[in-house]
Formats: sequence, C-alpha cells, structure tokens
Amino acid sequence: MRYPALEQRLNIGIRLERPEDKGAIFDLTKRAFAPMPFADGDEQEMIDRLRDAGALSLSAVATLDGAIVGHVALSPATHESGESGWYTLGPISAEPALQRKGIGRSLIAFARDWLEAQGASGCILTGNPAYYERFGFAGAPDNAPAGAPPQYFMVLKLKDRCPAGRFCFHPVFG
Repeated sequence: MRYPALEQRLNIGIRLERPEDKGAIFDLTKRAFAPMPFADGDEQEMIDRLRDAGALSLSAVATLDGAIVGHVALSPATHESGESGWYTLGPISAEPALQRKGIGRSLIAFARDWLEAQGASGCILTGNPAYYERFGFAGAPDNAPAGAPPQYFMVLKLKDRCPAGRFCFHPVFG
C-alpha cells in the first residue's frame, strides 16, 4: 500500500536504514517524542537497544531533500501459544514540524508491505486507537502483554486469525 501522491508532493523517499543514519534516527526520535505526554523519554534508546540486540527486524527512514524526517522500527514479538510470525511496530516518528503531513502513514505502509513480503502473521503495538485503526489495527485488550495498557493494545492480522492469549514485546522493551 503506497501513497505516491503524498510522496511526490513532499518529495518523500523511504529507504532502509544505513549505518550512517544511526545518529540522525536517534536525534529525530528524541525530538519527535519530547513533547508527547505519554512518551517514556527513552524511545531513541529503545531503537539502539533493539539494534544492539539484533532485534531490529526493520528500520526504515523517510527522507526529504536528503534529510531524515521519519523513522519506523519493527521488532519480533512472541505469543504465549508459541505461534510465530508476529512483529511489534514502533517506535515510529516524524519530524515535529512535518507531523500530520502523511510521513507516518507512508512509513506504516512501507512496514506493512515488508511484513506481507515476509509472510508475517501480523503486527502488534501499543498506541492511539483513533490513529492506528485507519491502518487496519484493531483493539485487542485480551491479548495485551502483562503491564501494557490494554485499552491501547492493538493487533493487525495479516493472516486470518489472532491467537487467543497474550503477546510479549521483545525483552528490550522491559
């Protein structure tokens, strides 16, 4: 699912992370989450911890005129049933001055295309239902990991079902 009109209008490019992007991703994520009252303040370190643990399954950036203006991460998730093929979306960020311009939407579409190409079962996240429902995520409070706020836990099924029981984020999420 691509949004070529948006990408063309803003001249947005989306590509996989390169080694030299690490600092820019860190700084962007810190800026993007700083004003958010629900943020833990360690989202930028979370990406580094996922990378260091070899658990950054996908790290993609949005670029505008050569500058990194957005980032999305996917990491492996587990389910208590042992069913495999699940991933966690996040953190995802966009340059604060460019938020609400479709960068997040394009990054989520890129991540979803990647998940489908991998044959993934689905994707989980904790986030704002009003935002993520438009991308096919549905509330799944009964599947929320221990300690996660169930009212914000969401699942995107890419195959026909979601297993009963709880999911777990990668251990670096704490």
